[in-house]
Amino acid sequence: MALLQIFEPGLATAPHAHRLAVGIDLGTTNSLVAAVRSGVAAVLPDHQGRPLLPSVVRYDAHGVNAVGHAAAAQALSDPKNTIASVKRYMGRGLADIRAQGGAQAPYDFVDAPGMLKLVTRAGEKSPVEVSADILRALKVRAIESLGGELSGAVITVPAYFDDAQRQATKDAAQLAGLEVLRLINEPTAAAIAYGLENAAEGVYAIYDLGGGTFDISILRLSRGVFEVMATGGDSALGGDDFDAALAQWAVHEAHLSGLSLRDQRMLLIEARAAKERLSDADTSFYSLPMHDGRTLGLHVTRKLFEALTEPLLKKTLVVTRKALRDAGLSAVDVKGTVLVGGATRMPQVRQAVAKQFGCAPLTDLNPDEVVALGAAMQANLLAGNHSEGDDWLLLDVIPLSLGLETMGGLAERVIPRNSTIPCARAQEFTTFKDGQTAMAIHVVQGERDLVADCRSLARFELRGMPPMVAGAARIRVSFQVDADGLLSVSAEEKTSGVKAQVVVKPSYGLGDDEIARMLRESFERAGDDIKVRALAEQRVEAEQMQAALAAAFAADGALLSDAERAVLDALIAQLRETAQGSDHIRIKAAVEALNRSSEEFAARRMDRSIKVALTGRMVDSIGV
Repeated sequence: MALLQIFEPGLATAPHAHRLAVGIDLGTTNSLVAAVRSGVAAVLPDHQGRPLLPSVVRYDAHGVNAVGHAAAAQALSDPKNTIASVKRYMGRGLADIRAQGGAQAPYDFVDAPGMLKLVTRAGEKSPVEVSADILRALKVRAIESLGGELSGAVITVPAYFDDAQRQATKDAAQLAGLEVLRLINEPTAAAIAYGLENAAEGVYAIYDLGGGTFDISILRLSRGVFEVMATGGDSALGGDDFDAALAQWAVHEAHLSGLSLRDQRMLLIEARAAKERLSDADTSFYSLPMHDGRTLGLHVTRKLFEALTEPLLKKTLVVTRKALRDAGLSAVDVKGTVLVGGATRMPQVRQAVAKQFGCAPLTDLNPDEVVALGAAMQANLLAGNHSEGDDWLLLDVIPLSLGLETMGGLAERVIPRNSTIPCARAQEFTTFKDGQTAMAIHVVQGERDLVADCRSLARFELRGMPPMVAGAARIRVSFQVDADGLLSVSAEEKTSGVKAQVVVKPSYGLGDDEIARMLRESFERAGDDIKVRALAEQRVEAEQMQAALAAAFAADGALLSDAERAVLDALIAQLRETAQGSDHIRIKAAVEALNRSSEEFAARRMDRSIKVALTGRMVDSIGV
């Protein structure tokens, strides 16, 4: 069995030469970046202390307008140019998205050669470019937090991402200026974080339900060895689908039709909010002001929501049982189940997982952060920052079989799914016709017997073979899968020694020339992009500051004298006017000025709250 050794002595450096490396969870709904500092893995928050970065990018005529929270705040006002859940489009063509029902999203798609593109005000954008903008924002956050340039990153991908989707993720990282130390599967990263944190041993199931993807991995943990026994999943099933099911119910229940793009986005946003409320309550009110002035108000019960989404939950359990069969295990052999992904907070998910495995799932680690933490641990090791006891082994697997097209359009598997990586396999083929001097080799991925039902990865030709009678040639085709799960294929005619090879660049990946063009444009526009993003973020900060003070005035305005209120009103007016301009530094200064001037007001409000809370209580009853 081929082993991937995470501890690599050749990368070791002296203690004073600590290399900065991060782990990145590039998620459908939210993304995170984490690093190991002082021996402890931790998520790196933004300057407001928020660990999650919404995986949302907004474009305007100048390019990137905002990323993350600032972009998400503009999703309703500009849905076509605000791209969310782009991970679902990675490595996919328009036919794939239509088959999954994703073409109903509020975007204009272009069926470009290779990967689809999305039409924005800044031009057509591939999912790789959008993902690169998210990664670039995480990179900036990491550099600011760690105080230095990064030596590389470990980026996580769903276990069931195929070769095209993995390559697209690597392309996005390259475009963002990140050196990829390794791609690892999200459930495996979660196992690293959980296993090392708890010194766990035995067989564990990693149930990973994120915003757009579902994975299940069965792992055996034993004395620092992480062996993936089987994996399965659906790269087009996640929390977004639960939101969509509730939104579709609302549309049907209220007999709505002809909804604008803004209305559609609002329906999904409110559906997600209602779903999250139902995790803590039995009922929720679906209240939605529509664009045409109407108000949609519906009561939603947890029981109704669970009934609407039961088919989605059952799909995850079918895949889970299949992964157990592939591992040659039953549910009783599993010692524990680790939940990963924000969607696992839904009570029906936790109940179903508990019933499937006969025990309550483990929830002591934050399901939103565990993947990034595990990736950070591995990044730290690959950067050479290991210490005694850090030499563990990771045995990961490929999610889908790899093979070749043979006569009759049949797919011949060379490397079966759930094979441990990195790995190499070879198989011999022969010619079909007399005097054949060339052979076309078609590399495919999938579990179906017909090539038409599998995903085409690459084509190349072996030329210059000596003419022989049919069946006499011996063509050895070798497959090599690296630690990232990416493939290279070579072919050799054994009699003559004629060779050909290809590093597989999937048909849904981007060509090297396109990557080079994008990199060149990103360098040329880097300064402008930073300014535009900073402007958008400061405008959002200004809006939040004004809204917070408006609420404070309504509640406790009596705590201010007329003169004090006049000063604050003047500063608010100045901030409002400054925010209309394009100088983010001036806007930031205006926000800070207002913040300083309102500190005394905030302190008075705090004092008043404490007095109200203590009113009528004896001193002896107040705990020290």
